[in-house]
Amino acid sequence: LIVFYFWPILATFLNTFSSFDPFGGRTFAGLENYRTLLSDSFIPRAVLNTAIYTAIVLLGIPISVWIASLMSQKGLRFSRFYQVLFFLPAVSMPVAVALVWRMIFNKEFGVANWALSLIGIEGPYWVTAPWWALLAVSIVGLWASLPLAIIILSAGLQGIPAELYEAAQLDGASTLRQFFAVTVPLLTPSIFFLTIITAINGFQLFDLLYALMGPTNPAMSRTQSLVYLFYEQAFGQNDKGYASAIAMLILAIIGLITVVQFRLQKKWVNYD
Repeated sequence: LIVFYFWPILATFLNTFSSFDPFGGRTFAGLENYRTLLSDSFIPRAVLNTAIYTAIVLLGIPISVWIASLMSQKGLRFSRFYQVLFFLPAVSMPVAVALVWRMIFNKEFGVANWALSLIGIEGPYWVTAPWWALLAVSIVGLWASLPLAIIILSAGLQGIPAELYEAAQLDGASTLRQFFAVTVPLLTPSIFFLTIITAINGFQLFDLLYALMGPTNPAMSRTQSLVYLFYEQAFGQNDKGYASAIAMLILAIIGLITVVQFRLQKKWVNYD
């Protein structure tokens, strides 16, 4: 824990007080990196982009609850096949997935614009227009988040006693009523766990954005995430001191969100 977790965090924090030259030398810079952080016009945009991406990806949780509930129905044929099918994105290489989705979102011959053309809509430039590029990345992120969520929720569904559904049926509850009165409340611990890891993963957006759009994309400056901004400063501009300040900002935001989630979970998570 000390070597692989606490020391890197401490070393990054110490780097925020230093200025690095291209040859690796460092000088003490005081709070200059934090002053730059507060005045950098790219920071608010990167925070907003990352928050929008995370919010859209979180929508995958209710979708996963619905899919997991469908797959857990008794007598469902080919249930194992469906489980394997939904889990495939989790074992696929992120870069390979991004390349496939780049073809799907292609303006000229992509499947997405072809489907829109069937209903008379001209598809946009998905990965080169700032707003559409962020939406495209978010859609892929939501799709990629489903496998793990479905597996965790399926395991949670198996832990719900069948007697509760039988009692609900005797009381005259419909299938929809059973879902909202029995299934969802008893899945809240699993849902809470998924909100934590999904929010953390959302604010760590980098590889999908980099592979789907590319560093030379004209929309990247208005679509970049916080981690991409960190990467650009650390390895593009070779400003490791300022990049470390961005990393500490990311750590602070993730920590704050996690604390808020743990506080709020007392009001809606059912552990009984």
